[in-house]
Amino acid sequence: MRNKLFITTLLFVAFAFRGKSQELSIDADIRPRLEYLNGFGNLLPDGVDAGLFIQQRSRLKFGYTTDKFSTYLSVQDVSVWGDTPQIAAADNNNSFSLAQAWIDFKFGSGWSTKLGRQALSYDDQRIFGGLDWAMQGRFHDAALLKYAKEDFKLDIGIAFNQNGVSSQTTLFNPNNGGNARAVFDYKGMVYAWLHKDWGKFSGSVLIANNSYQNLGDDGQTPVDGNVNRQTFGTHLVAKPIKGLSIAANLYGQTGEFTEDVDLSAYNAMLEITYKPGKTLFGLGFETLSGDENGGADGEIESFFPIFGTNHKFNGYMDYFYVGNHANNIGLNDIYAKTVIKTGEKSSLLLKAHYFSGAESLGGDVDDYLGTEIDIVFSQKLLAFATLKIGYSHMFASDSMEILKGVPEPADNQFWGWAMLVVKPNFLKWSPKPGIPLE
Repeated sequence: MRNKLFITTLLFVAFAFRGKSQELSIDADIRPRLEYLNGFGNLLPDGVDAGLFIQQRSRLKFGYTTDKFSTYLSVQDVSVWGDTPQIAAADNNNSFSLAQAWIDFKFGSGWSTKLGRQALSYDDQRIFGGLDWAMQGRFHDAALLKYAKEDFKLDIGIAFNQNGVSSQTTLFNPNNGGNARAVFDYKGMVYAWLHKDWGKFSGSVLIANNSYQNLGDDGQTPVDGNVNRQTFGTHLVAKPIKGLSIAANLYGQTGEFTEDVDLSAYNAMLEITYKPGKTLFGLGFETLSGDENGGADGEIESFFPIFGTNHKFNGYMDYFYVGNHANNIGLNDIYAKTVIKTGEKSSLLLKAHYFSGAESLGGDVDDYLGTEIDIVFSQKLLAFATLKIGYSHMFASDSMEILKGVPEPADNQFWGWAMLVVKPNFLKWSPKPGIPLE
């Protein structure tokens, strides 16, 4: 009965859009991940047991495309194994959500508009990223005006957030309902992204203004008025010879941190990679400005990569800028990496980071924070299934203990994980005029 209903639905779609170029797809993204946390995100105090859990993303994706129109819908459940009782009548952990739901109208001559809940991902994802490592991902409710033709692209986006329907005010409290939402959840946003390719060189310019609702003295009650913060800069990539790539970022942040505190910060990165054969080698340096006094002098000088895929940068153990290290002493990160092809369908990533503070912790405290080693092995099992195994170790300094507020950490700080990524395609259908569905 279910198969007959499914076939009938497809026949109806084929009849309704016969003679038009179209494609219908149904996909899944299922990824269970085992993690052993013995110092992930922060130093583990001595005598405290490590964390161990299995978390799973179960995402179902529907896509439909024609010459002039496309739409996409994605629903997901993000759960920890065992967080719902076996015989529960319903999943009571609020783990089910709408990940994406957008529509895209094409106007011709390269212009289109994309409306709805969507991932915003640009360049190397330092400022805007889909955050795919996190099981829930990162998505925005936004409206985009897009232009793409040949070697030039332009996106202009706007967003406006509220806690719910209201007939009197437009106040937005990011902590509404007691939810622990990130401090960078915004009330409104306007941004523009421009990208241009020139043969062996490409460049992007990004300008974003984010408005944040002023809150009362309790930090919970919205009051009238907003503060505005601007992030702007460029991402450049040069490929002068085969196998060699040079990438650079330069971003600034200005505006108001609060009504009484200004914002002035910067971020710069330079990375060189070379792949002469099957092995990639890379060297890089990134600096994110910091502040010695947390804005006590009326100005915050700490840069924060607002909506980036921050797990990708500054070490996989997430000690910096992954929901933490905001308004702090900043960071200098010197790193080296190599990706080795270990087989026809497998690879090994080795990466080392040398961390130091961009500003001093004060007194005679050394700026050196620690060294991190990251190892990731990837093995493709099937066309739609990949196994990934990772291990990271943090060799923290005494300064890291002061920075993180853990005076007596455990002797070893490490994190191990294993993840199976399964992304099957259930249906990909492009009917041709006059040919019946089989």
